[in-house]
This record gives sequence, structure tokens and C-alpha cells, in this order.
Amino acid sequence: MFENYSDSQVYLAIVLAPLIGSIIAGVFNAYISRAVAHTVTIVGVAISFVLAVFVFKYFAFDGAPIYNETVYTWLVSDGIRFEIGFLVDNLTSMMLVVVSFVSLMVHLYTIGYMSDDPGYKRFFSYISLFTFSMYMLVMSNNFLQLFFGWEAVGLVSYLLIGFYYKKESAIFANMKAFLVNRVGDFGFILGIAGILMVFNTLDYADVFAAASSKANLTTELFPGTEWSMMTVICILLFVGAMGKSAQVPLHVWLPDSMEGPTPISALIHAATMVTAGIFMVTRMSPLFELSETALSFILVIGAVTALFMGFLGIIQNDIKRVVAYSTLSQLGYMTVALGASAYSAAVFHLMTHAFFKALLFLAAGSVIIGMHHVQDIRQMGGLKKYMPITYWTSLLGTLALIGFPGFSGFYSKDSIIEAVHASTIPGSTFAYYAVLIGVFVTALYSLRMFFIVFHGEERMDHHTKEHLKESPWVVTVPLVLLAIPSVIIGGMTITSVLYGDYFNNVVFVQQAHDVLGQLKESYHGPLSMILHGIMTAPFYLMVAGIATAWYLYMKKPELPGKIKNSFGLIYDILDNKYGFDAFNEKVIAGGTRGLGNILSKFGDIMIIDGFVVNGSAKSVAWFSSIIRHVQTGYLYHYAFVMILGLIGLLGLVIF
Repeated sequence: MFENYSDSQVYLAIVLAPLIGSIIAGVFNAYISRAVAHTVTIVGVAISFVLAVFVFKYFAFDGAPIYNETVYTWLVSDGIRFEIGFLVDNLTSMMLVVVSFVSLMVHLYTIGYMSDDPGYKRFFSYISLFTFSMYMLVMSNNFLQLFFGWEAVGLVSYLLIGFYYKKESAIFANMKAFLVNRVGDFGFILGIAGILMVFNTLDYADVFAAASSKANLTTELFPGTEWSMMTVICILLFVGAMGKSAQVPLHVWLPDSMEGPTPISALIHAATMVTAGIFMVTRMSPLFELSETALSFILVIGAVTALFMGFLGIIQNDIKRVVAYSTLSQLGYMTVALGASAYSAAVFHLMTHAFFKALLFLAAGSVIIGMHHVQDIRQMGGLKKYMPITYWTSLLGTLALIGFPGFSGFYSKDSIIEAVHASTIPGSTFAYYAVLIGVFVTALYSLRMFFIVFHGEERMDHHTKEHLKESPWVVTVPLVLLAIPSVIIGGMTITSVLYGDYFNNVVFVQQAHDVLGQLKESYHGPLSMILHGIMTAPFYLMVAGIATAWYLYMKKPELPGKIKNSFGLIYDILDNKYGFDAFNEKVIAGGTRGLGNILSKFGDIMIIDGFVVNGSAKSVAWFSSIIRHVQTGYLYHYAFVMILGLIGLLGLVIF
């Protein structure tokens, strides 16, 4: 099996191993022990990871040709084939390694984090099913299977965010995530319908091959206005990505997803659901390259998300929500890269971000375990001496996140900033300054949390302090294993992924949009990039962010409170999350309920009940009350009516 990269059994095993583990842990929940539940799911994901590493080796190092085969045909309708199949290339193999490794670490970590939870076996079943769903998405070779994986990760995220189904806030959060993603998915399925209408196929290879010939097609969305069909399709597809990858204004579900257990926060935010949109747009690069309007739209949306979601991270006091808003901001960076046609940079940041964001979430979970499930950072402080492994791994993850020179995040984030700077797509200037300011903001909120949690005054209660200790090995080992790629993976892979031929024949960029091609001319290796990086604006902004956080939260900890009081209006705007939640609840949800009440009152009560149901009943009763007088019971009355009827018929015949 390992010797043949074209063997479909390898790819089926990657997909089915976690599914089988999920079925055993879920269906046989009542009949198996906890040890069996976590063993079968971990073994399933471990098998997928090992096979994914071999697949990655075949494509990255052995130069294997692209694998694109149908597993089976689900349906044929009017000559259109609806199939399940696998497309495996360098992009897929990278995603498989990232998803499987992070998922494996989360599975191991869950043994320690969920050890006392009554839903232990159910949780393992869900996270394995989540992994299966993401595999189906990234390995798809057609839009039908893509949509299946797309909806499957949405479904499992609904189950996981609302895992504590007796907790009201968790039920609200998972319903919010479900509904917001339905808005995005409505656009997504319309985009797929547009693909089917224009290309008469859902197969990637056929669509991409014919894309350039359809570039000039137009459609009238409104009478008298012509739109490029490719622009309409690409924007609709991206609306789906806005939901899954949480871009403004469809970002509102992601912070509330913290209601789920910490391990699933790491899986959602690092390697599965939120990366689906970034992956999809990269896979669809042959289409998006044909619409500069769509690219400009993506660029601006990403820039707004990167900057303004970062601002919200500064005022959060829940340790998981700080990391959640960091995810929103970093997804904005990836989206900006997509809009600048730097697809490789977007996926590169996706890959590096997966490791250090999973690390930060799991480290936050380790802190929560030590603090007996207290999540408010204002009740922490001085944890360095109690939790040294968590401290040092958190430090490495934080340095990677802020883009400290030499760490993985430095290579990917700085590459995005430089790519946007070189871009000429409309909106690129705004995007450049947004991601540049975002460097300062990222350093500020990241070091704010780090200093408050691990340094300074110990603010926990006496009981918590007495029992405070490092987390068990099943928690700390995944932290260490995730810290390693958080430090080194960027420098190891940047040359081949961004400036080499790794994405040849996978990602397509028009010559006019090839910003990474321009950057390649001045790239002379990872070490040279570090030396250059310490003389650029992002480095100085990062240092300024670190210094500001140190001064405000270590040197003068009383200052943040004074600043909050002095800028109360700005704080209120940030605290209200720019009013998105209020708008959605009062205008969207409230308006929908109001419309429903109107329709219920006038449509249901007055028309359906009043006219159709009750009205018809009353009409029958009225007619019956009149016609029943015909039934007198006297024979001569009936004979008289018969004679009248006969005379009437004769009259019709004669006249």
C-alpha cells in the first residue's frame, strides 16, 4: 500500500480510519469503556496521520503526478455525473498532514482535559467525525463532494459547540453558528449552481480547463445591468468562505464557539472548519483569477477582518476569547493574501497558523485545568512558577503568533504583508496599512494576555493557589509536540512553498497578479529574510506592541483602567463588538420575528384560519342551513320537485 501513491486504498484508508473510530465510539457508546473509545479514535486518526505523511512524501519529495480518480458514481442526471472522488496533489497532501497532526494532538490532549466529563466517549466520537468531514472536503475532486464535506464540518461543529447541551449559552452559541453558516452556505450553493449552469459539470478538472473560455460570459442580475458571470460565481463562492472562515460580517459565530470544550476550540480554529474557506478559494484559483472584482472584494473584506477583529482582542478577559479573536484576525490575513492573488502565502500562513494556534488554545486549556476551570485572566497571574511547561510552550506559541523573527509566523505573516504591498489590485493600499497596523495590535493583545496570566501579581484565590500545578503529561506532551513546528516549520518550508515549485500546476496566478513572483527576485533564503525583516516596519511595530503591553500590564498596571475611563465611548464600541450582535439580534432576528408575527396574524389567523379553514366551514354550514329545508319528508313535495325538473329539461330542449 505504501509503495504506490496511485493506490486508491491509501486514500480510502485516510478517510475511513477516523470515521470507523467515530462510529465505534458513538454507536457503541453504551457498550464500551472510556479506554476503548479513546483508543479506537486515536488509532484511527494516527493511521490517517501516518498515511498522510507518506502521501506528503510522495508528492513533495518524489514528484508524484496528481491523483484524480472517481471512487464511485452517486447519480447521473441528464448526462451530468454526480460523483465521489479524490483529487490528491501537493495542496491536498499538505492539508492532510496539517489536519491529521493537529487532530491527533487534540485527541491525545482530550484524554487529560475531558477525563472527568460524563460525555467523554461522545466527545471522542464527534472529534473523529469532524476529522473525517475535513478529509472529505480537502480531498474532493468535485463540487458535490466539496459541498458534502462543507456541510459535514458545519454539522459536527454544531454538535461540538453545543456539546454541553444543558447549558443555555452553549445552545445559543451552536444555533448562532449554525444559522450564520446557513447564510454563507446559501451563497455557496448558489455559486455551485452557477458552476453547473455555466460548465454543465461539477468536476474540478473539467471546470478549470474550460474556465478561460467562459471568462467573458455575462448575466443580468437586475434588468439593464450586466455582470460578469465569473465575478458572480466567485463572489457567491466566497460568501460561503466568509461563513466558514468567519469574515466580516459573518464572523459573529466564531467567538461564541468558545462555549464548546477547549479541545474542539483548538480543532475548529486551527485546522478544520475555519480553514475550509481559505483552502476552497486557493483550490478555485483558476476561477478567481478571472475576476479582479472578486479579488478586490476579498482583499477589502480580509483587511477589515484582520484589523478590526484584532482590536476586539485587546479588551477581552476570557482567555479563550482572546485567542478566538486572534484567530479572526489571522484569518483576515489569509483572506488578504487570497485577494492579492498570493494563494501560496495564504496556505502557507494557514499551515504555520494551524500549529501555533492549536498550541495556544491547548495551552489556554492547560491553564484552565490548573485554575480549576476559571477562564477570566483577571483572576490569574504569576503562573510561570506553577506551570513551567505550559509557560514555555505558550511563550513559543505567542512569539510565533506575533511574527517574531525566526519563528514560523514571522515567515508567513511578513510574506503576506510584502505580497499585499506589491499588489496593484484595487483596495490593496488600504489592505496593506490594515495588516501593517494589525502587527502592532497582534503583539499588544498577545503579550497582554501572556503577561497577565503568567507574570505579575498572583490574583487567584487561596484554594486555587494551593492546588495549582502543571497539567498531566497527556496535556503537556501535545503542547511540546505542537511547539516544535510552531518554531521551525516556517523556516524549513518557505523556500519551496512560496518561492519554489511546490504549488506548480496546483495554484494558478495570472502574470499581472503574480506578486510572489516579484518578491522572489529579492528572496535569498530564510536567514536573509530574518536579517531583512528586522529592518522593516512590521518588526518595529511588533516591538512597539510588545513594549506597550509590558509598560501597561507590568510596569504601570493601573494605566489600562484609566485609559478605559478616558476613552469610554471607544471602549463601549469595542465591548459591544461594533454592534454586530445587537444588529443581528434586533434588526435581523427581531425583524424576522416581526415579519413572522405579521404573517402569522394576517396570513395564518385571518386568511388561513379565518377565510380558508373557518370560512369554508361557515360557508358549508350556511349553505346546509338553507338547503336542508328541501328535505321535508313529504312524498308530494319530492314529486312536485321532480315535475318542475322535468319541465325545466323540456324547456331547455325546446328553446
